[in-house]
Amino acid sequence: MKVCRLTIENFRGVRKAELHFHGHTLLVGENNVGKSTVCEALDLVLGPDRLRRLPPVEEYDFYNAGYLGSDGRPNTIRIEVLLTDLSPEVQRRSAANLEYWKKSEHRLLAEGEIADVDRTEVQPCLRLLTTAEYDPEEDQFGADTFYAHSPDAIEGELTRVPQAVKRALGFIYLRALRTGARALSLERGSLLDTILRMKEIRTDLWEKTRRRLRELDPPIEAAADELGPILETIEQRLGEYIPRHSQNRSTRLFVSQLTREHLRKTISFFLSMAAGQEPVPFHEVGAGTLNTLVLALLTFIAEIKKENVIFAMEEPEIALPPHTQRRIIKYLLTETTQCFVTSHSPYVIERFEPDQLTLLRRDSDGTLSGTPVVFPVGFKSKTYRSQVRRFIAEAILGRGVIIGEGLSEQLTLTAIAQKLEEADPTLFPLDVAGVSIANAGGDGSLGSFGAFFKSLGLATFAFYDQRKRKAEEVQRIKSSFDAACEAPYKGIEALLAAEIPADCVWTYLETVRDGDEDGRYGIPAERPDNTRLQELIQSALKGAKGEGGAATLIELCSSDQLPPTITEFLRTVYQRFPRPGRRETSSQPESDPSKTVPRSTEGDLGSTQLAEP
Repeated sequence: MKVCRLTIENFRGVRKAELHFHGHTLLVGENNVGKSTVCEALDLVLGPDRLRRLPPVEEYDFYNAGYLGSDGRPNTIRIEVLLTDLSPEVQRRSAANLEYWKKSEHRLLAEGEIADVDRTEVQPCLRLLTTAEYDPEEDQFGADTFYAHSPDAIEGELTRVPQAVKRALGFIYLRALRTGARALSLERGSLLDTILRMKEIRTDLWEKTRRRLRELDPPIEAAADELGPILETIEQRLGEYIPRHSQNRSTRLFVSQLTREHLRKTISFFLSMAAGQEPVPFHEVGAGTLNTLVLALLTFIAEIKKENVIFAMEEPEIALPPHTQRRIIKYLLTETTQCFVTSHSPYVIERFEPDQLTLLRRDSDGTLSGTPVVFPVGFKSKTYRSQVRRFIAEAILGRGVIIGEGLSEQLTLTAIAQKLEEADPTLFPLDVAGVSIANAGGDGSLGSFGAFFKSLGLATFAFYDQRKRKAEEVQRIKSSFDAACEAPYKGIEALLAAEIPADCVWTYLETVRDGDEDGRYGIPAERPDNTRLQELIQSALKGAKGEGGAATLIELCSSDQLPPTITEFLRTVYQRFPRPGRRETSSQPESDPSKTVPRSTEGDLGSTQLAEP
């Protein structure tokens, strides 16, 4: 059983959405983009116990909390799930409601296309529709799930999906592994409750537990000598107002209300984690232990219902070390029919194939869309795998990416951005805006990275130095980035030497000299002329590439001493991501990039030009 298509209308922050899935799916995107909403929508349609919750939905489950329209009539939540690869049991129970899905065209067969049923790209499918709305007469919210295709129903109505069919779907939703409180309780829909339901022992469990608690020997009130007289006194005083019709005790103490629902909330999971340690309630152990225990329960469920399990799981990385994160995802990918995972962890993201990633985006109109990750021409799978943990995972979770040609460019851009943000509170910090700063590794793959991120809908910016490039490489850079700055210097070291004030340069060189026991850089005791300073700083920065020397140099500068080529470029990015509440300006720099940027700081080593392809 697999979810092939999901459509959503008027649910939470999503006014409308149509998402297509092709098996295991990792949902990625910014915070509050709608990842949890997708999982909740699946649970409303497929979850066997979700609609039993009272109320099944509430005011804020409707888009913009609008459960009533402007005319006072109820608005409707509509969520439809199209299932393929149906299990024999589901096909048998829902035979009258089956349709046919043409995979190659992502559509249902229409009337008159019955001859195509036997084609390999066509398979039986089942559409389930959950609707929810407010009932003004009853002053309550209601929801139910129907077959979207109900040929045997009365005209204008739909056939309700039986509970037995929902159970056969094998859908399990684990909202978050933050505490395990929900998963390890015995409340309806928890993992433990799911296991009991699958084992068909729930009724026997509750009745036996109620009987044992009711027949405690000795009873609780007999456990302390002081309790009996107190209860007898209470009974005597009650007898003055309420006649007693029994000769036996009329007051008792029990550990619970002895109803099934109260027992679900009362019974707690205990465990011991060390030799000689008494068992303690599960919420008293470490979060990592809890989450590992949850994993054990998941594997148990999969073994019970191995033929069909669809898991939706939010953020499995919470409180777990990387190796456990990888184990969880390996389990989901190998032991479930289909899984839906939300995550911000590179250790989770790297376990999914690129075509299993769906990048979610939502516009201001409430339309949610899903973009599959597809490699553009020239971008190699090997490159993706080698870089996904280092920066690709971070970038695809944001809104934009700045790519420097090498590590020195990346560190320099990061340091200057921090300086600018500290000095100018009107700038929206890049980290908060969701803009990552990365590097292409200096191997000529700048255009390929730009094309990859641009294909995902991210804003892309490039910073690189001046050197001979093939015409096709230049064209690829131009087409792959929203803004690309080619610094008019052969190397970031030359740029910094030319544009950073001499005083800052000498201060940095003195620091390098004091730690240069071998005298590799030949830095003199007395400050040389500016020409010699340029030579020395370039040599020192090249020698400290892997140590972040360029970033250290930037730290010695004040905000008005930063290199103008880079600050002008970064302001182009800041203009694209204004602080909320401020009007967005053009993404192009205000100055003419072909002209020399004026420099007024006394003691500079030179001037520069800002060039954009």
